[in-house]
This record gives sequence, structure tokens and C-alpha cells, in this order.
Amino acid sequence: MRFEHLVQINDPLQPLATEVSRAQLWRGLVRRAERPAEFVLGLAGATIEQRVDEPGRLQLVRTLDFGSFRVRDRVLLTADRLSVTEVEAAAAYPASRLTICIEEPPGGSLFLRFTYESEEQPGSGELDALTRQLREQAYRSADIDTVWRIRELLERGEMG
Repeated sequence: MRFEHLVQINDPLQPLATEVSRAQLWRGLVRRAERPAEFVLGLAGATIEQRVDEPGRLQLVRTLDFGSFRVRDRVLLTADRLSVTEVEAAAAYPASRLTICIEEPPGGSLFLRFTYESEEQPGSGELDALTRQLREQAYRSADIDTVWRIRELLERGEMG
């Protein structure tokens, strides 16, 4: 399965919205990786088991605690541009990847491109199509919530 969509951060046609800089957006993505419970609904906690800080790159190995189950993943952050989260497969779900890319086309707009990929084999039939549609809606809602949360943290002065 592959699903991709954009979330616009700054819109020159909405001058009353507080503008978010690329640097602020980046700090928000780093915070999302380091403190995922602030961003993911239903996440009881997270443990960073390994942290590798290199110039221009940060890698985290985490265990996410959802109460009734745990998820192990690896996040690779490439400074000011890209976050890639790779989830290890488990009995209940396949391996998957979420890539978040900062895009800044000319004209003052700023976007996040979210790309979801999983090793699931596409099925056929109406139920599979409905399940996929619901999953895509959930991803889109969670991603919009991430942007809302970054804006909220900025407005409270927690990220500069």
C-alpha cells in the first residue's frame, strides 16, 4: 500500500494565519520524533532506546507503548528537510514507512508531504477498498493534527 498527500503550512492567501518558518517546522518534526506521545493519539508513552546524533542527521530507535501493544521503530531525520520512520513488522501488522518531507516552492508557501508505504499485499473487493479509504482518512487527519500541534507549540513559545 502507498498513500501520499500534502498539508499546506503557509498560505499567502490567508494573511491572518501565523506564518511558520521552515526552521520552526523542522523543530516541530524533531519534537514529534523525540516526544511522539505529544502528537500521536492513544500513545501512552515512548522510550528512545538509541540516539545517534551526527552533523545534519539524527537517528532514533524507539519503542512506542500503546498500552495493549508496543511498536518498535527507527526514525531518521535529515536536517531541515526529511523525516523517515520505519516500523518493524510484528504479528499484528506489516513493516511500514512514513516519510515526511518539507517542501518550499517559490511564492511563500510551505508544505509537508506525507508518504505512507507498507508491505501489505493489496486485496480485492469492496471491504478492502473501504478499509484503505478509512486508513487514508485517518492518516490525513493525524497529519493535519501534527501541523496543528506544531502551530500550538509555537504559539505557546515552546519551540522558538
